[in-house]
Amino acid sequence: MAQLQLIATSAMGLEAVVARELKQLGYEDVTVENGRVFFTGDYIDICRCNLWLRSSDRVLIKMGEFPATTFDELFEGTKALPWEEWIPANGEFPVEGRSHKSQLSSVPASQGIVKKAIVEKLKLTHNTEWFPENGARYVVEVILLNDRALLTLDTTGPGLHKRGYRKLVTEAPLKETLAAALIQLSRWNVSRPFYDPCCGSGTMLIEAAMIGWNIAPGLRRSFNSENWDVIPHELWEQAREEAFDAVRDDVPLQISGSDIDPEAIEVAQAAIKSAGFAKDIEVSVLPAHRARPQGEYGVIITNPPYGERLSEEKEVQKLIRSLGRSYLEMPTWSFFAITSTKSFEDAFGRKADKRRKLFNGRIETQYYQYLGPLPPRNQSPQQ
Repeated sequence: MAQLQLIATSAMGLEAVVARELKQLGYEDVTVENGRVFFTGDYIDICRCNLWLRSSDRVLIKMGEFPATTFDELFEGTKALPWEEWIPANGEFPVEGRSHKSQLSSVPASQGIVKKAIVEKLKLTHNTEWFPENGARYVVEVILLNDRALLTLDTTGPGLHKRGYRKLVTEAPLKETLAAALIQLSRWNVSRPFYDPCCGSGTMLIEAAMIGWNIAPGLRRSFNSENWDVIPHELWEQAREEAFDAVRDDVPLQISGSDIDPEAIEVAQAAIKSAGFAKDIEVSVLPAHRARPQGEYGVIITNPPYGERLSEEKEVQKLIRSLGRSYLEMPTWSFFAITSTKSFEDAFGRKADKRRKLFNGRIETQYYQYLGPLPPRNQSPQQ
């Protein structure tokens, strides 16, 4: 069959990380846009990318793109696309939508037009007037940007951050996809110690362990497109078998963390156990200023609390100062923190070597990077 045009979506600022992941998976023709990375592939690539992408939000099929300044243009452009090749007569096909800087500014109206156009196309090819929509789920999205319509099919279902190991959540959990991106933006690899002094529900620790053991993040969950008739089930079995074979769980992990909140540590322990790392990740109840991780040339990555009120902000500043003082006692370690606190560097006590703007949900943050020395070559052959 002809190659499919696929899209790996991402949070703003993480596009380059997703593009790098795709290249590591062997995809050459990668094109980066805001919030999206385009590439080409086949059915098996839908399976592999859903299983393996760590920092992407979901994997979409690009059905088509065309000018759309009127509802007639939107209807005819949508109807011309090959929906019948994907959606069977009993398929459920809800339509989601977004509009920005386009004359077709009404999202509900645009969704309705797209739905109607798909129905009319499917009537012609499935020879029926009635669609029960009680089968597999095919989520269609219409994105209207600068008077152009982009139509996609979502192969993923619930976002890729839903790995399957987190049953409980703390008050403000870090998204798994963002945690994986932060680790990949650091210089950590499995030969080095890893520590999070504000570990919360343990997301950063688990994502590091999954990277360290080369575990595909989607191995523990299912995807909408697993139920699609057009993708042979044997391809999903093949992709999962490849992923299982790639696991390196004989590699020792030096991953640990702590948090001042006992309830957060209970949640972290449950998630760590669920993820299969109960014997390999250590967590403890401990104030951040007392954290003294073991080993040399390690990496600290943390997501300290964000102070929303003045009293909380003072506590956050105090915490950051204590992290800065602790870091002075770890001359071979590297330190990374994601936070919305504007005065982080002042409180920490030094300017970051690098900064990167990222979004934690809808919160604009900075990723502060303090780069310690790399391990000696004979100690870390992966560097």
